[in-house]
Amino acid sequence: MAHTTLIVDDDPTQRRLLQAQVEKCGIEVLTAASGQEALDILSGPKGAKISLVLLDMVMPGMDGIAVLAGLRPTHPALPVIVLTAQGGVDIAVAAMRAGADDFLVKPASPERIQVSIQNALKVKALTGEIQRLKKVHDNRLSLSDLIAESPSMRQVLRLADRAAQSQIPILIEGESGVGKEVFARAIQGASDRAGKPFVAVNCGAIPDSLIESILFGHEKGAFTGAVDKHIGKFQEAHGGTLFLDEIGELRLDMQVKLLRAIQEGEVDPVGAKRPVKVDIRLISATNRNLQQQVAEGKFREDLFYRLNVFPMQLPPLRERREDIASLAELFIRRFAIEENKKIVGLEQTALDMLVKFNWPGNIRQLENAVFRAVVLCDGDCLHAGDFPQIASQLGIAVQASHSDEDFVAAATLRAAAMAAPVRHQPAVPADLVREPGGSGVIVTGIDGHLRKLEEIEHELIRFAIEKYDGHMSEVARRLGIGRSTLYRKLRDMGIDEQQAGAA
Repeated sequence: MAHTTLIVDDDPTQRRLLQAQVEKCGIEVLTAASGQEALDILSGPKGAKISLVLLDMVMPGMDGIAVLAGLRPTHPALPVIVLTAQGGVDIAVAAMRAGADDFLVKPASPERIQVSIQNALKVKALTGEIQRLKKVHDNRLSLSDLIAESPSMRQVLRLADRAAQSQIPILIEGESGVGKEVFARAIQGASDRAGKPFVAVNCGAIPDSLIESILFGHEKGAFTGAVDKHIGKFQEAHGGTLFLDEIGELRLDMQVKLLRAIQEGEVDPVGAKRPVKVDIRLISATNRNLQQQVAEGKFREDLFYRLNVFPMQLPPLRERREDIASLAELFIRRFAIEENKKIVGLEQTALDMLVKFNWPGNIRQLENAVFRAVVLCDGDCLHAGDFPQIASQLGIAVQASHSDEDFVAAATLRAAAMAAPVRHQPAVPADLVREPGGSGVIVTGIDGHLRKLEEIEHELIRFAIEKYDGHMSEVARRLGIGRSTLYRKLRDMGIDEQQAGAA
């Protein structure tokens, strides 16, 4: 369960009734019989996991107003819903002034309580997302904003905190999708360059003819098409941080110029008469083994030692499974806001399934899986059936959501076809998945990218032969090609025409 609600009421019967109503929303519950007990829970180890407080206004000893006054200094953003049997404008105004987010008169209906809880959690999530986006925009995202509950990630954060206090060049290593750029932003946010420019450059995505101009800039008229002066990424990052992603993709000739810029602290714009001084913090990242590339002559050794002053290895998601629940909760909140959904959490069976999966695409793959589940979910909690692709790869049978019925049906048919002894039909690789609502042909791999056209075409032909029982005229007609073309393609596939017709 993603959220926890603290119910504060001196009446045990009311506590039990409220607990039953809240748990129907898929939310975990803690209870307190007094205001002081509630403050003790909030200040203790369980306080960090509490997302909402249901607070009785009239209690012996410390009343609701006193509890609000006690929790606001330490939990200013914690939503509080006040309940009281004494409905009145004066009491409602007093509660709101003390910091309550909503006011309910007992006995409140279950529907009213559920709507109030959902609205409060949605406002909290929206506020948190706005604060996160503001931090990213202002280049003030810090290491404390990163999710790091696993021991391996906590160790990396300790190293990052040390590195952030100096100007030492950092090389972040890790598989694709582990969040290297976010980590680099957090390092800047923890340094004295927080709030200064953060310029990210994907070295593998820059056209060869434009690398020098993009990195170092150019003067007007320096080459054909240079109609204006361009200052380049190094100068854009002046005073802040330059993040060179996929540094291993950089051309050898540009590695020489990059090395000089780093050593001298200056760049030579194309067509400029004199170099320009720059003050940058350099952070590089790669998903390749640079040391192996140096041995193979694909990466300059002198540049490698210049970049590899403070190496940091980000662990893949399969090695930090303790973080999966918090990451999934973060993505649920974000995408529920974007898609205007009232999704408040993740059902335990679904969470267990996500934790069990190996996530070859790391955090990026988890993010996309949650995004898809949020879009398709019609309830207020994500279930295992909202992740059919993950379940199918784990071999777990789940009750799919209505939107995924086509996916499950197609997966079942495909599994039956794979089990049947069909000649000349190779087994489907286990790392391929089918688009929801698609045909019997698999179009994407586990990384979400399309397969090669030739592979899809060959599988489509096999699928059509099986579907139309080897009647080649019907297969050709349905595929929209001539029989001679079909037979030629079969020969290219290594399939005998007569055997194909008898299949």
